Amino acid sequence: MPYERVADNVYFFQSDQYAQVTAGVIAGPEFAVVIDTLAFPEETIEMRDFVEHELGLPVRYMINTHYHADHTWGNAFFPGALVLSHKLCHQLLKERGIPSLQAAKAQNPTFRDIDIVLPHLTFDDGELGIQVGKKTIRTISLPGHSPDGIGVFIEEDRVLFTGDLIMPVPYIVDGNIDDMIASLDKVEKMTLENIVEGHGDIILRGEIHRSIKNNLDYLEDIQKIVRKASRRKFPLDLLEVEDVEDAGKSRVLLGGLAPELHRRNLIALYQQTFGELPAGSEEYYDD
Repeated sequence: MPYERVADNVYFFQSDQYAQVTAGVIAGPEFAVVIDTLAFPEETIEMRDFVEHELGLPVRYMINTHYHADHTWGNAFFPGALVLSHKLCHQLLKERGIPSLQAAKAQNPTFRDIDIVLPHLTFDDGELGIQVGKKTIRTISLPGHSPDGIGVFIEEDRVLFTGDLIMPVPYIVDGNIDDMIASLDKVEKMTLENIVEGHGDIILRGEIHRSIKNNLDYLEDIQKIVRKASRRKFPLDLLEVEDVEDAGKSRVLLGGLAPELHRRNLIALYQQTFGELPAGSEEYYDD
């Protein structure tokens, strides 16, 4: 499993099995803090073993940036950790995560032996701070990809783990485009050395402005596409043929998932904007 050091005692892990999901570890002199888990149990266990055996530290805190399965289902592999999140993450994991895991268990034996571990400590609009040795960790509200999204900022290193607010292709199906734009603007105003996006690679200081602008441009493009589609008798026909590359994103991003994420974004944004699914000439709809 790929991993690298982002800063002194700050590590980045990336799934090589699903959509380049990322997670992080901040190591202190006495304990470690883990930011999110990875998509499959064996990957999260490998990350845990690195912390416990290579670094020789217990994991005291686990921070979930949002409730989605690929970032939270590994909570169960850190039984001694206190899980922290936005209060909406707790609510959504309980309402959606538990049923989703039950369905996944019925289809994939990989998940048979895990259970949802709900956050033990939650917060709302306020920030949560943790001191790890000489490092100060601060959570920041960053909704947009999902309503419960937070970032994890390491003040001394100027490193921000953004969860899925920032991805190679922004994804708003479970979120809100206006919230995402506002959160991206917030991140843009921060002075950062590195961004660890929820999927993909580390964004270095010299690339941050360009990466955020590219995502903001993409969001503006899909708003234009949806408005154009709304003037058609069958808007879905247009949405289905709009290529992700025409919106400034490569088709090969995230292991080739970019075209499907783009398609889902367009349909979700249409529904969020106009309160109904877009009609197609053959009456097919996204499920």
